[in-house]
Amino acid sequence: MFTFKFQNANQGEIISALYDYAEKAVEEGDFSTSLSDSDKKYVLEVVKESEQFKGMLAVLITLFCHKIFDPNQDIRNHQASIPNGFGARTIDSKYITPFLRSKNFPAMAESGWLTRAFEHPEPYTLNYKISIKKKSLGSIFLHLIDNVQCNGTSPTEVLIYMFKLLIKQRDDRNIELAKPHSLTIAQIISLLEQHFNYKYSGHGASRLPTLAVYAAYQCMMGQVARYEDKILCDLESHTSSDAQSGQIGDIQVNNHENSPFEGVEIKHKIIITPELVRHAFTKLMLHRTDRYYILTTANMDSANWNEINKEIDLIDRRHGCQVIVNGVYSTLKYYLRLLKDPAEFIERYVELLKSDESVKYPLQLAWNELNSK
Repeated sequence: MFTFKFQNANQGEIISALYDYAEKAVEEGDFSTSLSDSDKKYVLEVVKESEQFKGMLAVLITLFCHKIFDPNQDIRNHQASIPNGFGARTIDSKYITPFLRSKNFPAMAESGWLTRAFEHPEPYTLNYKISIKKKSLGSIFLHLIDNVQCNGTSPTEVLIYMFKLLIKQRDDRNIELAKPHSLTIAQIISLLEQHFNYKYSGHGASRLPTLAVYAAYQCMMGQVARYEDKILCDLESHTSSDAQSGQIGDIQVNNHENSPFEGVEIKHKIIITPELVRHAFTKLMLHRTDRYYILTTANMDSANWNEINKEIDLIDRRHGCQVIVNGVYSTLKYYLRLLKDPAEFIERYVELLKSDESVKYPLQLAWNELNSK
């Protein structure tokens, strides 16, 4: 039985206490709930679709957590601009989304209220016009809120049951990833190409080429003379822009005094254009960067190479930086030839597949499926 005292607890403390209780229950195999059958079905569907509808998950958890925090608040009035409303987005950004990310649950980059379907300044009544791909889920969203606000459904019970299901879903997907050994370089490149271009139903595939190139850099830092005494910067979040992170590209190598030495920008299925090369210069112009790669998984046969080379020459004259436009696969093939043992690359890539927050279960499952053939 849940016995936490919520008096004087903020939303972050409330959500953590509910999670701890749910986690212990799951460890004991307890998935019971006092929710009605209809509310159970609603919560089940929300969790089932949470990877595709992260914003909805964040919004519901925020509203129900705040209902526990302030039982007198009508949680349908989710914006301060609505009469008798409150700032739900602020609560989400401060407490809920960081919590979801910390538990490896499906989560937005900043807030569920950045999803257009939920940002309209109107109460979430049953008449709220919600526009999402799965219409039945929109109805579930509104009825679940209505049941908590108007029909006596316990927000505490909803959140505990939701966390139980999220924990199970997360842990069921914590799979052991294959680490194939004794592959030739050609076989590794073929495997990567299949993994990048696998038919995924969700997002995240565009992150994979970056992880592969980063894995190659991890290997080269200790083996290639060019990178002696250099520092490989940590990967930034997939959702962070270079301007936000302060880095000059998706991957950055620094000199020992932390000035940019080499940068890599990576595109997936996007043909490099002269405009992209010009944009690269805006990142380089304030630094004495030695080399900058712009790589893509797209076929560059139709690229405007004359104009691209003009931009590259212009950057060289203005700045002195060597800009290299190339394919991801040919670059990786070259990098792997520099390594003592390409098997180390596979080890590094798999570790990134495990740890990178953008790599969800479908991408991990695809890796294992490709390695089982």
